[in-house]
Amino acid sequence: MYLWKIYLRKCLRLDSIAVDKLISDFSRFYILTILYEGPAHGYSILARFRKRLNRNITPSIVYPFLYLLEEKGFVKHTLKPVGKKPRKIYELTEEGKELCRRLFKRFAGLVSTAIEPSLSICANCGCKVYEGGHTENIDGKETIFCCRHCAGSYKKEAGSSSSTFGDTQDTR
Repeated sequence: MYLWKIYLRKCLRLDSIAVDKLISDFSRFYILTILYEGPAHGYSILARFRKRLNRNITPSIVYPFLYLLEEKGFVKHTLKPVGKKPRKIYELTEEGKELCRRLFKRFAGLVSTAIEPSLSICANCGCKVYEGGHTENIDGKETIFCCRHCAGSYKKEAGSSSSTFGDTQDTR
């Protein structure tokens, strides 16, 4: 987490308070994604966060956020025995699920805007290819496909015309 903070400070020219807030906001967003997948207790949230993002999150971010969500009616908890003692299992309410759907939709738009310039379009089916894919030199021009199957179909359709097909390369 420390190196991430240094990166954000230098590259985005953010002061340490702004970096801490940005990371904290991302952490809260990810806590919501974990809860959207299903009920979880606090330690489970900490463990999933660490496993999936390879980053530690402190209980001082998780628990106050869970309490705030519960206070606002987005989360409810039940006590269930886990091991030797009962734990609070947190679950999104319908309002919490709706909040997540709205946030995910908004975040999807941001991600789409960020990666759109990096996408290639398959010459055969038109699907978007982020990384990898399959390229072939057709009529002296590098042509991008999502897979070998689309390249084959494209060449088959174009085979009736006088196309020349050259080198193939699978970049996956």
